[in-house]
Amino acid sequence: MSTSTTTRTVLRAEGFSCPSCVAKIEKQVGHLKGVENVKVHFASARIEINYDAERISADDLVAAVAKAGYKAVPSTF
Repeated sequence: MSTSTTTRTVLRAEGFSCPSCVAKIEKQVGHLKGVENVKVHFASARIEINYDAERISADDLVAAVAKAGYKAVPSTF
C-alpha cells in the first residue's frame, strides 16, 4: 500500500516584477505532476508549494520556475 506524503516548500524568487509574472510562475509550477497547490506572493517574492515528495523534488520545482524565466532558491525560513 502506498500513501502520498504532502510536503510544503517555500522558494524565494527573483526577477518577477508584475502580476502577470505571478500567473506565469503559478501556471508553470502548477502543471508539474505531483504539485497539489502553488501560491506566489508578489510582495514578499515567496512561492509556497504543496507537493507529493514521492513524485517530485524541490530541485524540480526550482527548475520549473527557471523554465518560466525566473530564478528561485529554497527559502531558509
